[in-house]
Amino acid sequence: MDLAPIILFTYKRLKHTVATVEALQKNTFASLSDLIIFSDAPLNAGDVQNVQEVRSFLRTISGFRSVKIIERTKNFGLDKNIINGVTEIVKQYGKVIVLEDDLQTSPFFLEFMNAALTTYYDDENVIAVHGYLYPVKAKLPETFFVKGADCWGWATWERGWANFEDDGKILLKQLIEGNHESSFNFNNAYPFTEMLKDQIDGKNRSWAIRWYASAFLKDMYTLYPGKSLVLNIGGDGSGVNVGIESLIKVQLAKAPIKVEKIDVQQNDIAFNAFAEFHSRLYHPSLFYKIRRKIKKMLTQIGQFSSG
Repeated sequence: MDLAPIILFTYKRLKHTVATVEALQKNTFASLSDLIIFSDAPLNAGDVQNVQEVRSFLRTISGFRSVKIIERTKNFGLDKNIINGVTEIVKQYGKVIVLEDDLQTSPFFLEFMNAALTTYYDDENVIAVHGYLYPVKAKLPETFFVKGADCWGWATWERGWANFEDDGKILLKQLIEGNHESSFNFNNAYPFTEMLKDQIDGKNRSWAIRWYASAFLKDMYTLYPGKSLVLNIGGDGSGVNVGIESLIKVQLAKAPIKVEKIDVQQNDIAFNAFAEFHSRLYHPSLFYKIRRKIKKMLTQIGQFSSG
C-alpha cells in the first residue's frame, strides 16, 4: 500500500503534543509513514519559551520512516498554517493525513485512513476521510458517509483539497442563494452559518468552517468510522475550546475498522445523530454551563498565576 504522509500542526502545548505523538507512534504503519511537522512561530514574547520547548521535543521524535520539521519563522496562526501546509504537501504527495497537536489516535487510525484513501481514490463524490466520531447515541455501521467535511483527524487527496474555497464571502453567498442554510446547520441544530459569518467578520479564523462549507456546496461526502479513532484532548482549556471535554469525550476503537466500498450517499441515521449531538453542544444543560464557567475561571486563574 502506498501510504499517505502524516502532517502534524503544532504550536506551544508540549503536553498535548507529546501525547499526540506517542499515540501516533503506536499506530500500525507508523514506522512506514513519513511525518511532516509544521511548527508555528510564537505570536508574542510570552509564547517563545513554550514554542521552544515544543520544538526541542519535536527534534527527538523517531519511530516513523522519516521526520521532517518545518519551523515557521513568523506566526501564521492555526488557519494559515494548516491551509498553507496542506496545500504544499498534498501537491507533493497527492494525498495527506492531517492531525493537530491535541488529537490522540487509536493504534488503528493510520490503517483506516490509508485503506479509505486507497478505496475511494477515484471517487469524485468523496472529498475526505475522518477519524473522529462524535459521541452519538445511535448505533452506526462500520463506515458511513455524511455530506460535508470535518476537521479532527482527517485525510484527503489533491483532487479533494482542490475544492477548498478560502473566501468565506463566496461560500456564504452560495449558501444563501441556494437556500441551504438549514441543512448546513444540521436542520438548525447548530449555527454553522453564523460561524461562517463570524469568520468573514474577523471574529474567528476558522479554516474548518470553510472546509465544511466548501465540501457541502460541492455536494461531496466524508467517510466516517462507526467507532472513533481519534480523541480530542484539547478541550481542557489549553486551546480555543475551554471546558468542553466532557461533551466531546469518546472511547477509542480497540479493533481495526474494516473498509469496504459502500454507496456514496448520506446515512440518514448518522446525519440525525450528528444533529442531535450538535444540538447538545449548542444547548448544554445548566449543570454543564456552570461547570464550564468554573473551568474557564480556573483556567484563567492558572494562566494568571503562571504569568
